[in-house]
Amino acid sequence: MNKDSKREEALLYHSKPTPGKIQVVPTKKYATQRDLSLAYSPGVAEPCLEIAKNIDDVYKYTAKGNLVAVISNGTAVLGLGDIGPEASKPVMEGKGLLFKIFSDIDVFDIEIGTKDIEEFIQTVKNIAPTFGGINLEDIKAPESFEIERRLVEELDIPVMHDDQHGTAIISSAALINALELAGKKAEDVKVVVSGAGSAAIACTDLYVLLGVKVENIRMFNSKGLLTKDNPSLSELQLKYAVDGAKIELSEAIKGADVFIGLSSGDILSPEMLLSMNDNPIVFAMANPNPEIDYNLATETRKDVIMATGRSDFPNQVNNVLGFPYIFRGALDVRATKINEAMKMAAVKALAILAKEPVPEQVNVAYGATKLGFGRDYIIPKPFDPRLITIVAPAVAKAAMESGVAKNPITDWAAYEDVLRERMGNDNKMVRLMTNRAKMDPKRIVFAEADQLNVLKAAQIVYEDGIGFPILLGNKDAILELKAELGFDAELEIIDPKTNEEEGRRNRFATSYWETRDRRGVSLLDAQKFMRERNYFAAMMVNEGEADALVTGHTRSYPSVVKPMLQLIEKAHGASLVATANMMLTSRGPMFLSDTAININPSAEDLVNIAIMTAKTAKMFGVEPVIAMVSFSNFGSSTSPGASKVREAVAYLHKNHPDLIVDGEIQADFALNQEMLAEKFPFSKLAGKKVNTLIFPNLESANITYKLLKELYKVNSIGPIMMGMGKPVHIFQLGASVEEMVNMAAIAVIDAQEKENKKNKLAK
Repeated sequence: MNKDSKREEALLYHSKPTPGKIQVVPTKKYATQRDLSLAYSPGVAEPCLEIAKNIDDVYKYTAKGNLVAVISNGTAVLGLGDIGPEASKPVMEGKGLLFKIFSDIDVFDIEIGTKDIEEFIQTVKNIAPTFGGINLEDIKAPESFEIERRLVEELDIPVMHDDQHGTAIISSAALINALELAGKKAEDVKVVVSGAGSAAIACTDLYVLLGVKVENIRMFNSKGLLTKDNPSLSELQLKYAVDGAKIELSEAIKGADVFIGLSSGDILSPEMLLSMNDNPIVFAMANPNPEIDYNLATETRKDVIMATGRSDFPNQVNNVLGFPYIFRGALDVRATKINEAMKMAAVKALAILAKEPVPEQVNVAYGATKLGFGRDYIIPKPFDPRLITIVAPAVAKAAMESGVAKNPITDWAAYEDVLRERMGNDNKMVRLMTNRAKMDPKRIVFAEADQLNVLKAAQIVYEDGIGFPILLGNKDAILELKAELGFDAELEIIDPKTNEEEGRRNRFATSYWETRDRRGVSLLDAQKFMRERNYFAAMMVNEGEADALVTGHTRSYPSVVKPMLQLIEKAHGASLVATANMMLTSRGPMFLSDTAININPSAEDLVNIAIMTAKTAKMFGVEPVIAMVSFSNFGSSTSPGASKVREAVAYLHKNHPDLIVDGEIQADFALNQEMLAEKFPFSKLAGKKVNTLIFPNLESANITYKLLKELYKVNSIGPIMMGMGKPVHIFQLGASVEEMVNMAAIAVIDAQEKENKKNKLAK
């Protein structure tokens, strides 16, 4: 995508269909006049009177306890500088989005039109009664130091300037583990810091608390080494200024153990890196270009322990590992501040978490066989679901132990359950899925690339690194649409009907005919089929000229699935082909099967569908808990529909005892843990959170997933084809661009899985 197209896409993202990225959503019923009379006058007077009698009841009757203000004056916005409060608003809304999706904290972003320190402080103090916490953002130094110091002292709610402390907390956790791997102690290491802004000062302050000695630190700003005779230095910078003549960075780095970069790209040369001590620790955190390129650093020295601020290299120092969970823990105990003990608790929790066995969901997301503590894994990954249940409780405990918690937690197990529930409404699965696809992108045939939305999806897949599209369709139409979209990548474009494809058509036809010559298919039939794009695309996958295939945007599902079933063999050991839809619900991902192919599956079919769906769930790092649903519960009906489900469950219990599955059971009992435990405590599902539903027929499955999608705007990914020998996936008619991108990511992951399985069998 060219620069103009990227700019246009970013502007459209922020402006359509609704301007901005966040909104206020009611949490109470408001359908009736009775509801409204409770929400406002006269009912609202009652909580007002209670709060007037006891101000702490504001946490009981309002949203204050889960509401954070993200506040800026726009004086130091990302890499854009002093652009003003209005121009900073998209960034503040973005920060609010991160708070919500990572820790379920609600946010009002507030942009303040003043650069005066006192005016800023008074404004924040005046609005503070609205909020449970204050996140200061993008305020230039040195003003940011004084603003934060004063607000922490003068307010009785948590206040943190994340630009300073976020990077400090995450990099400190990384430093603890890097020092351990290097066999060094904090009090012995020589540290060089490139950068002397708010983040660099906050990082260095925290490193000192970890044991690094001030006399072993050399800090540089854009003008060189900080020295005590420099009158332009702030009081905070003077802590790290040294006596004597200035020396260059290249001289200071000689014999250093640690390099901390919070400055600008490409200032640490390979020669400088080579001059450092054994097992050098290099945190090159400038974005987007680190102080030294990761690959260059690791090629220069095999013993380097490297971290950057980038997601495409190991050990990303990402603030999202910290601030959502720090505020979560602080809010949940009603902390009056975020103090050093709480920050250090977050540091240690992150450092310890990196040493724990990594959940399969995280390995799946990052395309790793087995992530584990080591040089390439010194801090947790941002997608690790354990962050909220590890960091937030650690911060909460530190708040209690340091005497700043007004609402101590007593039942920690229950608290962790609450934290897990908070994350159920987050569509992390899409991020996990696309991230995994990007680890090993594959060649994907888009069989309808001369359709605008399909080409848009292919463009996103290419530009996001999910896969390498092969575009099928009318070449002139595709080129015209590419120009319209600003999609200037040189990709393979194929029109199966053209004369130039005659040789490949005949080759595909012959190959297909040879496998079908005794099934009523003539060579002439096969040649005719190969002029049709879905047949041609399927043969590209069969013949190894593509790794995966997506199609179906413009045609009905049955008409598209037919050629796939004709041309693509079933997977080894598969007795049938079925589909599952992954629904991204408020309770987390739910897998529903079979949603598209088997109209009235037998008991044996249901067994196979359940087993295949379980494997599909595991492919995405989800441990399946399966309910075989029906209109009856555990034998309450003897109808054929209920009986076949019961028969399937009996077979699974006998032959697959490790699979958590039960039924037949009604959907409400399956999904309501309290009802299930009360009425059917004997069930294997009792005490479990069901995440997979196997339906007795196609009608019920298809209707259910489409109702969820349309009535409740639940994101649906699928139908995911199961039981196919090749990675072939079919869109629903009229699928959106987003749905097609998601299906392309599914196709890439499917191709990865099949390739891995093939490689294992070959060994």
